[in-house]
Amino acid sequence: MEEEEEEKRADRERSPRSRKPPPPALSRVLSGNHLAPPPPSSIWRNLSRSPSPLGLIPIHRTFSSLIHKHEVPRKLLHVSIGFVVLYLYRTGHQPVHITPPLTAALIPIASADLLRFYSPSFNQLYIRLLGALMRESEVAGWNGVVWYLVGTITVLSVFPKDVATLSILLLSWCDTAASTFGRAWGRYTPRIRRGKSLAGSLASFVVGAITAAAFWGAIVPGTRPFWDDPVDGKMWAGRLGLQMLGLGDVQVGGGWGLALMSVVTGVIASVSEAMDVFGLDDNVVIPVLSAMGVWGVLKVFG
Repeated sequence: MEEEEEEKRADRERSPRSRKPPPPALSRVLSGNHLAPPPPSSIWRNLSRSPSPLGLIPIHRTFSSLIHKHEVPRKLLHVSIGFVVLYLYRTGHQPVHITPPLTAALIPIASADLLRFYSPSFNQLYIRLLGALMRESEVAGWNGVVWYLVGTITVLSVFPKDVATLSILLLSWCDTAASTFGRAWGRYTPRIRRGKSLAGSLASFVVGAITAAAFWGAIVPGTRPFWDDPVDGKMWAGRLGLQMLGLGDVQVGGGWGLALMSVVTGVIASVSEAMDVFGLDDNVVIPVLSAMGVWGVLKVFG
């Protein structure tokens, strides 16, 4: 998603009409002198997928390369969440205990965003405090943290513990890798769709495969059992059965099984990162689609 916004900014810089304001649906829409949410007719296409013009957030102007172009603080936060997730998994924190505080956090965060739509003064204070972690498209749109929490709560509530944990790791690390490599080398590779290049998708695939190999090959086996572990909380049994492919009772286990499942997970992560699902934010799409894909593979072949 970061790569998509970078491409849009580059398009505007090359265009003679680059000084035109962003589309009305996500510009500072005024209703009775108050900032209003995007109109219903365009809401699906505009959920955190608008252009990100420079100038709406003061700190972005001051540190245009570090914060606006490369989004270093935002990416550091994104990546660090994956390590927090690993810590929670290793120390036996169960999804049933994590989702309530995440939901409790979502309520005030979403409420603050809603308040920003109707209070320009509060929006300016919010931007002054958290502008380094925001995109300028979020000045008049929903904050990405809202969608990160929605995606995380969804997978933790619906999928087995190991699948949910892995899907959040894929969100944390694959999305960042795709953005970083896509911005650096995407112009030299074919474009998959607007804002998504082959370079970014390959980076997502590689990081996803490595993440799956490390998680199921080292983290899961190295984590001791806990008395309150959920029943059926671990789908990966260390092997894949190939009966559904018409190969009889052939099973692939050990290192080869882990390697095969890691490659499959990398493909799932790459596809999830590149897909556009009704314009929804990647922070929802990536974990949910990744969890669905991994769960489906293990349900059929595991």
